[in-house]
Amino acid sequence: MRVLILGGTGFVGRAVAEEAARRGDEVTLFNRGRRGGVPGAVSLVGDRLAPDGLDALGAGEWDAVVDTWSAQGEAVRRTAELLSGRAGQYTYVSSRSVYRWLAPPPLTEDTELVDADEPGYAGDKLRGERGAAAFGGPVLLARAGLILGPYEDVGRLPWWLNRMARGGPTLAPGPRDLPVQLIDVRDLAAFVLDAAARRLAGPYTVVSPPGHTSMGELLEAANEVTGGRALLRWTDPDAIVAAGVEPWTQLPIWFPPGPEHEFMNTGDVSKAVAAGLRCRPARETVADTWAWLRDAGVAPQRDDRPRVGLDPAVEAKLLGEQLQGEQLQGEQLRGEQ
Repeated sequence: MRVLILGGTGFVGRAVAEEAARRGDEVTLFNRGRRGGVPGAVSLVGDRLAPDGLDALGAGEWDAVVDTWSAQGEAVRRTAELLSGRAGQYTYVSSRSVYRWLAPPPLTEDTELVDADEPGYAGDKLRGERGAAAFGGPVLLARAGLILGPYEDVGRLPWWLNRMARGGPTLAPGPRDLPVQLIDVRDLAAFVLDAAARRLAGPYTVVSPPGHTSMGELLEAANEVTGGRALLRWTDPDAIVAAGVEPWTQLPIWFPPGPEHEFMNTGDVSKAVAAGLRCRPARETVADTWAWLRDAGVAPQRDDRPRVGLDPAVEAKLLGEQLQGEQLQGEQLRGEQ
């Protein structure tokens, strides 16, 4: 295929570009030219927020367009309108954040969406979806869940990997068997390109099936690939929440059992699976991310997302309190005997 990727040098866009190049597709990237390109791809330079920023896309035809934009929806509308009639299919990489927060389960493509004027990331992604409709042809809305893998620029899995590499007693948010839904960025890329070749349209929730992995498998794999120096101390979620630790941001990937966890980790992805979605083992995602991180040295960080991770002092305090509780419990048991 002739594939145009709007972006193509960051996290998701780079994964799509590399997968398309691996398949032998003709790849064109359109971006601001601030990062290195992808070998074999043609690069067009432009700024979607500038008055004449789309001039480089004024000519050309493609079989598929992949758009990873996550800011103002108007930029998606203008681009989709410009490419109307010059491409076979348009994919907008959206997010399951467009579903109304804590909407009743099961979460499906028909779940109620956020309001059109919703501020922030969720609203921007919804407005991007609406803007993509200006393409006028088949538009696929890939509503991705938690995206992990090489080139991650949010910092969730890189933070855990670096924490494991530091070693020593390590706070592991429980319970150990807590299910996690995620999507390896390379599996997302493969799904998007396969769908584009078939000119699929409409919304698809793109994340692993429920129960694909767990916090235990993720953190134990992270510890293993980084050398096994961390001593995982599985900690009661109530104690973590009581200490004021923020799930998802201070402890990336994790939500304690409850409505938030259920919303994020029990989505119905049968539509995407029926359309060809395949998810690799989570351990492979962890190992490959660590290999990339060692080569990169420092993980990139998006400037439109907050930094994630737990302050070492807060972690040490929680671990100390947990140890004291275990010692006290042990003394009580010995006294009863």
